[in-house]
Amino acid sequence: MFMLTGEYNHQLDAKNRMRIPAKLKKELGDEYYFAKGSNHCIYVFSKETVEQQFESLKDIKLSDLERQKSVRAFAKSFVPAVEDGQGRVILSPELRKHANMDKDDKELVICGAVTRVEIWSKKVYDEYFNDEDEDYDNLISMLDI
Repeated sequence: MFMLTGEYNHQLDAKNRMRIPAKLKKELGDEYYFAKGSNHCIYVFSKETVEQQFESLKDIKLSDLERQKSVRAFAKSFVPAVEDGQGRVILSPELRKHANMDKDDKELVICGAVTRVEIWSKKVYDEYFNDEDEDYDNLISMLDI
């Protein structure tokens, strides 16, 4: 069972490298993948979760052209995370562009989202959650837990 939770502030170094926080990295395991996420974040999935996600997509009919486009867009965005000898990974220019990170944007927020990790530009994250405190009760009620 995944326990990907918490919020962590990090920075990209000059070569666009970062580290996944140790608590989250432990849950992700040694093999994990980056993918484009919703709302301009970057998803990070464990290999096991990627396999589950792709398994759920395999039954989409080839003749379902609208859903096939969604499958293609989602699947082609996955890239394996390759760590260097110090445990750092590079965020590619494509993923940085998707996350609305300009060349000088180095501030990140990394958060657990139960079955995945999300990497956000701090400015995008702050804008997305700017009303979280005043709307928290409504957000929790939507979870139906």
